[in-house]
Amino acid sequence: MNDPREHWYEEDAGPLVRLYAVTRGRGRAERPDLHLDTWIVDVARGTTLSRPEPEYAAIVRLCRNPLSVAEVSAHLHLPLTLTKVLIGDLIDDGRLQFREPPGTDGDTDMGVLHAVLAGIRAL
Repeated sequence: MNDPREHWYEEDAGPLVRLYAVTRGRGRAERPDLHLDTWIVDVARGTTLSRPEPEYAAIVRLCRNPLSVAEVSAHLHLPLTLTKVLIGDLIDDGRLQFREPPGTDGDTDMGVLHAVLAGIRAL
């Protein structure tokens, strides 16, 4: 242990404290309306980002075009719950907007679901 920060760093995981520090200890998103398939888009292009952390800037860069919460999480290699917290902060700041993807208005066509299930069973 020659490096003083060695106990805070793991080769595969990276810094162990950093992500927790970015969310200021918040481990859960307080936005139940953010789902894996919720689309996120930057609505304040050209304005200065009010948060200095690089994770927020990366999310805004990715969301120039609509992306799902899951896609943002995957691109950033961040846990989904952490990504939801960060996205929620940017929504609260008015930087991002979100909406459900087309076809998720609650009117599920059970015929389509039964056809998919039948197809899976046929395999």
